[in-house]
Amino acid sequence: MSQSTHNPVVQQQRVVIPNKHGEKLVGLLHETGSSEMVILCHAFRCSKENDTMVNLAAALEKEGISAFRFDSAGTGESEGTDSNFWREADDLRAVIEHFNGANRVTSAIVGHSKGGRIVLLYASKYHDIHTVVNVCACYDLKRGIEDFLGKDSMQKIKEDGFIDVKTKSGIIIHDVKYEYLMDCLNTNMHEACLQIDKNCRVLTVHGSADEVVPVSDALEYAKIISNHKLQIIEGADHRYTSHQAELASIVSSFIKKALEEDREKSSQ
Repeated sequence: MSQSTHNPVVQQQRVVIPNKHGEKLVGLLHETGSSEMVILCHAFRCSKENDTMVNLAAALEKEGISAFRFDSAGTGESEGTDSNFWREADDLRAVIEHFNGANRVTSAIVGHSKGGRIVLLYASKYHDIHTVVNVCACYDLKRGIEDFLGKDSMQKIKEDGFIDVKTKSGIIIHDVKYEYLMDCLNTNMHEACLQIDKNCRVLTVHGSADEVVPVSDALEYAKIISNHKLQIIEGADHRYTSHQAELASIVSSFIKKALEEDREKSSQ
């Protein structure tokens, strides 16, 4: 349990939600008693216990907003295997419908890196969420693929079935399987983002020192999403290693303001 400035006690509840494939998705609900709900989607090869997910949920708690962070299929406690982006968007749909059925209102969805792609794809396919936060999602991996994965990367991944992704300093941050890379390359974020409803507010947050996804990707999202706000965090890397508090403050403030605007509209 943790303390909230708006609610004396915030409970964390383990929730299990089946997706349409019969796999169990496991998450933690940070229950503040609010009717509004924010769903958090983690990055590739991470989980609901990633620092970014935990800290974002804690920041929303302090604003009295309930949040749910869950493991995508094949990660953490959730069943299944690593799936493609559109299937994960459908898993997010299952989570949202679960809480809608429990008389909750999913007011915002937030995703970090791969999770950022998922929330944007969700918003392009379903039009029931009006506040979306994309934290440093990749826009177009086809551009500069060798800069991202290294020289002769496509040949290597075809031969070995995977390739290690390294930072500029040579640290391996994860390995990428051939199927996952093909899904990345074949997912057209440009076309998808053009389908996002004009009434949907989208915030993109990106670190100026992101060593995995170039900040230019954030600028592309700013060009094509009509109702868009861009926030660059100076000096932040892909994991926001030294900028967790700043990231959490930006995201929670954006969502809090959006909720206030929605309440004001509904009261008119």
